[in-house]
Amino acid sequence: MSGFLCRLPVLAALLVAGFASPARAQSTEFWPEISTFVKLNDQMRLYFLATKVEESGERTSAELGPNIDFYLKPIRNVKHWGGFRLDDSKNRFLHLRAGYRYLPSFSGDPDENRVVLEATARYPLVRGALVSNRFRTDLRFVGGEYSWRFRNRLSIEKEISIRRVRLNPYVRVEVFYDSRFQEWSRTEGIVGSAFPINRYWELEGYVDYQNNTGNSPNQQIYALGAVLNLYF
Repeated sequence: MSGFLCRLPVLAALLVAGFASPARAQSTEFWPEISTFVKLNDQMRLYFLATKVEESGERTSAELGPNIDFYLKPIRNVKHWGGFRLDDSKNRFLHLRAGYRYLPSFSGDPDENRVVLEATARYPLVRGALVSNRFRTDLRFVGGEYSWRFRNRLSIEKEISIRRVRLNPYVRVEVFYDSRFQEWSRTEGIVGSAFPINRYWELEGYVDYQNNTGNSPNQQIYALGAVLNLYF
């Protein structure tokens, strides 16, 4: 089995140990999601997101909305480092995204309308690994109040094959700056893998750990995510 895959549990433990701090509130959540990608041409595609948050078996919030993606030139020698056959954005040095998200609340909190602006730079490493650095800005309107949030996410992934099974394991680390608190208020670690099934869809699973320090008391979130990605 690939050495990269074998190191994933160790990396996950390091992420949690590195982010953990004394916290007074914890929650365990489940995040099911469907993501649909519709290719328009070699430089553009549409992206539709629908996800929800479940805590203790009850739906507490959701997120859905349309996005448009723009690509720059593809990375050369894709076959040399493996390539990502379903997600075209991972074969590009720079990927731009603009979108709108609606987040209804089912727990009594105000609904949220959000404008999303993203820029993701990617570069292939040795032995088929790919590193990505995503810069994202969320313009948020929650209950009529405006705020913004800046997010920076670093990812390392690799597409591998184990006999007839193809998978794309990854590790991600993200930090959040929130204008409401005027500080870096959240850190997040993710370990997961996508499993391409055919030319049009893949399954993805991951575990997520968040440490939120903006509010008092601090909050830690442990989440399990399940994603169905559709490509057309």
